[in-house]
Amino acid sequence: MQRATITGTGSAVPDRILTNHDLEKMVDTSDEWVVTRTGIRERHIAGEGEFTSTFATLAAERALQMAGVKADELDLIIVATVTPDFPFPSTACIVQQNLKATKAAAFDISAACSGFLFGLSLADKSIRSGSASKVLVIGTEVLSRIVDWTDRNTCCLFGDGAGAAVVEAGDGTGGILSTHIHSDGSYWELLYQPGCGNRNPATQKTLDDRLVYISMQGNEVFKLAVRAMEEVAHEALDANNLTVADLDLFIPHQANRRIIDAIGKRLGLGSDKVFINLERYGNTSSASIPIALDEANRSGRLKNGDLLMFDAFGGGLTWGSVLLRWQS
Repeated sequence: MQRATITGTGSAVPDRILTNHDLEKMVDTSDEWVVTRTGIRERHIAGEGEFTSTFATLAAERALQMAGVKADELDLIIVATVTPDFPFPSTACIVQQNLKATKAAAFDISAACSGFLFGLSLADKSIRSGSASKVLVIGTEVLSRIVDWTDRNTCCLFGDGAGAAVVEAGDGTGGILSTHIHSDGSYWELLYQPGCGNRNPATQKTLDDRLVYISMQGNEVFKLAVRAMEEVAHEALDANNLTVADLDLFIPHQANRRIIDAIGKRLGLGSDKVFINLERYGNTSSASIPIALDEANRSGRLKNGDLLMFDAFGGGLTWGSVLLRWQS
């Protein structure tokens, strides 16, 4: 059986940076308030003419270049996003056109902040089954367009950007060891976008009632996130007869510094084994782990044979983990 191996990574974010000091001029908040509660200092914000597909395409091109794979060699393009360019067609089809990936089947998945890991799980299973040999997985968001910039509790959290990974079939000892994905729809109202679907379609009333913006019950999400991410981390390790001590690098979803610190403490991980770039990007939802992965990869943080874990939690509610042996 062939094993899915990440052979290239890429990321892209908008040039415009919105700092906490900039936010102080927009809403009743302060740099100290935001940093203390979230760990975020700045985030990147898309400009006019920049879309979810814009950053997805750039990240994909960089990942393909690193992997040495041509776009027309791809079998699948999987885009994870909750902020697609359009309700339909899929953003993946737009990326396919941009890349000229004429051979690939392309589709979107919606699993919020866990989306990239859900995409990796699909890529892994496609490669293991022999139905695909080269898969492009992208997490991409322009969350700034569904953020209520008058709500200080949420507007400070989110940023825009994309990360991508080329996943190829390989028969070496490296690659994805296992993926573990979960959902619990009984909590869907804790984190969602009330408007713009067919329950609350786009109307003047939808706009007036501010239903187009993210709705989040932060305290409840926090408690569920920490527990679920800890459990799914142990699930991955147990499935492979490994322990936390075997991990070389833990890359969690970059949602909130308090969540990351709590998970690290519960797992008994030293700070040197937890990758964090939250302070510079904020929560980019499905893009956060692939952006962090690309940074770790390009900075030389990853060594051949390193044991990596990705761990995420998001609206749905969804959560998941991926355990892999890095192969460079």
